[in-house]
Amino acid sequence: MVLLMEKPASPDHPILDLLKRRWSPRAFADRPVEPHKLRQIFEAARWAASSFNEQPWRFFLATRENTQAFERALSCLTPGNQAWAKDVPVLVLTATKKTFTHNSKPNRVHQHDLGLAMGNLTVQAMALNLFVHQMAGIVPEKVREVYQLPEDYEPQTAFAVGYAGDPDRLTEDLRASELKPRTRKPLRELVFSGRFGEPSPIVAEE
Repeated sequence: MVLLMEKPASPDHPILDLLKRRWSPRAFADRPVEPHKLRQIFEAARWAASSFNEQPWRFFLATRENTQAFERALSCLTPGNQAWAKDVPVLVLTATKKTFTHNSKPNRVHQHDLGLAMGNLTVQAMALNLFVHQMAGIVPEKVREVYQLPEDYEPQTAFAVGYAGDPDRLTEDLRASELKPRTRKPLRELVFSGRFGEPSPIVAEE
């Protein structure tokens, strides 16, 4: 029997079920993602909040059905990510616009806004039973070359999208990572009051 991985979080306080189910697998099913579902996750990203409504995020999409486009996207990843991402059904590279369109001034929060868009996209994906694995391991110069980015745009991340797969398809080291329990820092290390490192009263006793 094929084991399809689910690793729900064990939160200290109630959160949405979609957020509990969200995690970042490397094992994806050998199954294409339907185009209408891809449109839905990008539509969710489109409606994320952004400073001055700039929407600075850009996505470069490649599916495994289009071999040439997929190989181009795969070539932009670091070797460690290529090792498992070569088998995913969908790869996406991201970039952001570094300046505001309305006045050409630097947009200090362009990366933050990409994060908001990715949050929307990831939750929408979970609602469709799709999983997203986000990657910092890209080769920015390669992204710029392959996708001919304008000077005002900066390569940022990559992510894989697909249905949950069997971790036994992974190499031994990646499988071990896939099966490890999930952990998070306690809120008292994250939510401060007064000064850095001083837990807010609402979390101090946790």
